[in-house]
Amino acid sequence: MQHFSLFIIIGITLFFTAVGVAVGFFVRKKVVEGKVKSAEQLSKKIIEEAEKKAELLKKEALIQAKDTLYQSKAELEKETRQKMKELQSLERTLIQRETALDKRDEILSEKEEKISKKQDELYERLHQLEEKEKELHQQVLLQRERLEAISGMTSDQAKKILMESLEEEAKHEAAKRIRQIEEAAKMEADKKAKEIISVAIGRFASEYVSEKTVTVVNLPSDDMKGRIIGREGRNIRALEAATGVDLIVDDTPEAVILSGFNPIRREIARLTLEKLIKDGRIHPARIEEVASRSEEEVEATIKEAGEQATFDLGIHGLHPQLIRLLGSLKFRSSYAQNVYQHAIEVAFLCGLMASELDLDTKLARRAGLLHDIGKAVDHEVEGSHAKIGADLARRYGESPEIVHAIASHHNEEKPQTILDHLVQAADALSGARPGARLELFESYVRRLQDLENIARGFKGVEKAYAIQAGRELRVMVKSDEIDDDRAVVLCNDIAKKIEKKLTYPGQIRVTVIRELRSVGYAK
Repeated sequence: MQHFSLFIIIGITLFFTAVGVAVGFFVRKKVVEGKVKSAEQLSKKIIEEAEKKAELLKKEALIQAKDTLYQSKAELEKETRQKMKELQSLERTLIQRETALDKRDEILSEKEEKISKKQDELYERLHQLEEKEKELHQQVLLQRERLEAISGMTSDQAKKILMESLEEEAKHEAAKRIRQIEEAAKMEADKKAKEIISVAIGRFASEYVSEKTVTVVNLPSDDMKGRIIGREGRNIRALEAATGVDLIVDDTPEAVILSGFNPIRREIARLTLEKLIKDGRIHPARIEEVASRSEEEVEATIKEAGEQATFDLGIHGLHPQLIRLLGSLKFRSSYAQNVYQHAIEVAFLCGLMASELDLDTKLARRAGLLHDIGKAVDHEVEGSHAKIGADLARRYGESPEIVHAIASHHNEEKPQTILDHLVQAADALSGARPGARLELFESYVRRLQDLENIARGFKGVEKAYAIQAGRELRVMVKSDEIDDDRAVVLCNDIAKKIEKKLTYPGQIRVTVIRELRSVGYAK
């Protein structure tokens, strides 16, 4: 019974559960159907509203498009009207220009007709002139034949005579003019120049300098010669190799001679030999050591000499290499005159003459000091010392005035400024004073003979004499062949030929003398 009851209870429970499930199913179905209907209504409502908005947007876009089209159309019409106005204005301008061109064309046509008529007239006149020219040419030929027959000369001979006559007359007039100019210039220039030079020379005094071409080293005794030569001559060979000079050991008592082309090397050799003699230790290794030390001493002496020269003259800002080259001139000589002392002397003279002329004295001294700087290397570089010196000055930053003064101090370039002439004058004064330079007797005599021979080679010269050690040439001319005016031309011609044919230091004065003697007898 209990089991039966249990089954009944379970059955009833299952029934009610099934009924609940069915009822829940129908309830949920109703709810879902309600929600679907409400969703459909909402979607229909949204679609209707969207269609209304789309219709409104469509209408607004259509209205905006119509407005834009209207505005574009208005702007296009406005631009079209503007273009039409511009085209009408351009058309009027073109019509005016066309009218003006038509008028010009008419005027040009009229002028062309006139020119054509004048051209025809000119052609006619040209033809007439050609005919007349032929007639005149024939008449000239007839006249020339008549003149040739009358004079007995051809036209070429007559031309030659006329040209010679005109040439002589032109030379005569030119000589007169040259003479007048020279006399007028000399009245003031000679006086002023002599005054300046005399003041400069009077304010400056310098010792006379003479230097030999070889160096003599005194020995304590003749026994020292053997030690200098060394075993099989090894010491003398080492000394010559270390210093670059020739060592001459001869019969001269207690002395040896150093001979070399480079004066600096010769000075190094002198110092080396004197130190070796004093020390007493003479062998190849010692010779090389002492030679090296002597070379350093000479370099120091060179630098000191260059700095001393610039200090004494008050010159600043020189390139160190120029100072060294300047100091090396202390061991250089020209015509036995020490170039270092010569450069300082020229610098002082340039400064003194510049002060007399109220010019820049520092610039003048600088140019004078550097004028012979090329002689420091002229044995190493090809060319004249003036050109080499100008190149060195330009390379080491000197001004164009200094460079040109150096280049022109021997007239290798034409002097252009007062500074150029001052350097020339000071150089000539320093080299020309008595005792400043020495020359070999043979070359001295030869130069005098060359000067006299050049003068005698000119027509009308009777005698010629070179005086004042060849610094003046006096020429006597025949008075019946050379007049006063032609004497001026002859003087210039002789001077130019001397410049062309000879080389000489300083300058040479040429004086042409014409003497007229009239002799009569009273009976």
